[in-house]
Amino acid sequence: MVSRRALLRALPAYALTLGGCAAGRTSPGVRDASELSANPVLLVATTRKPVNGARARPWFGPQRASAMTVARAKLAPPAEGKLSLAAVGLDDWHLEAIEPVARVDELLGEATSGQDVLIYVHGFNQTFETAALDAAHLSDGIKFRGGTMVFSWPSKAKLLDYAYDRDSAMWSRDALETVLTGLMASPASGRIHIVAHSIGCMLAMEALRQLYARDGEAAAERIGAVVLASPDLDMDVFSSSVARIGSLAPKITVVAATNDRALALSGWLAGGITRVGAAQKAQLAKLGLRVIDASQEGWGIINHDLFLSNGHIRQVIRRAIDGRPGTGA
Repeated sequence: MVSRRALLRALPAYALTLGGCAAGRTSPGVRDASELSANPVLLVATTRKPVNGARARPWFGPQRASAMTVARAKLAPPAEGKLSLAAVGLDDWHLEAIEPVARVDELLGEATSGQDVLIYVHGFNQTFETAALDAAHLSDGIKFRGGTMVFSWPSKAKLLDYAYDRDSAMWSRDALETVLTGLMASPASGRIHIVAHSIGCMLAMEALRQLYARDGEAAAERIGAVVLASPDLDMDVFSSSVARIGSLAPKITVVAATNDRALALSGWLAGGITRVGAAQKAQLAKLGLRVIDASQEGWGIINHDLFLSNGHIRQVIRRAIDGRPGTGA
């Protein structure tokens, strides 16, 4: 079954292809093939409880596990070509198998030796499989040349279980710190980049704060870009965290949209406190962060997943990872 996200991602690209202007909107650096398309193996770290030993769908459920699982996921990429089924949202990445490994450092083999690693931390209302496939979409969409990992925390994947999801994300912060520590200790990895979405941004910031408190500048040297897409975070809590992470703060790029309806609802539930992803650009820039105002980028009614559905935002992420975030941002 084709996901709604896959269809929404495909429609703008398909329209541009028919209009003959898709190539003109693609930056030269993004034309390269992604590592994931050549070697469709997704690295996995999850605090979800396995279902039936993670031998078949749904692989991992919404319950919290007693121990983190690290694994490799075998993927099947969509068919290629501008006029293929994938181009119109009728074909997508598929998750074929999960192969657990014992430790984080065992995930990195010769295929990723010395290469950067991209970690995707998903947001609210996600199954394990949708989170894994979003990681694949993100990595392939920005043509990332390195190992790609999904960090999946226990979400019930239901609109009315927001409180459970928030608590599960916070509960998983130690596990994400463990993943970062394991990757930094491995000589097989280069820089570690993080792209987090929605509630996942809270989890990412908590893990980075803990990491910096323990290792200081030694940790900051191994972290590359940190992209917070539509962060569902209290502004006061976020400001406090930014003040505590030293030289990690300038590495952060915030993708915000004042017309993000999902964050408007989250802010209402939080007692009227503005969420970081819906704040004004000037308010965030005062914290010394790089801010992308995506308010005019969305064409949907929610505007909460532009990092997956919008070509310009994907280019922003690619530039941040490439170390040239100021170009055209």
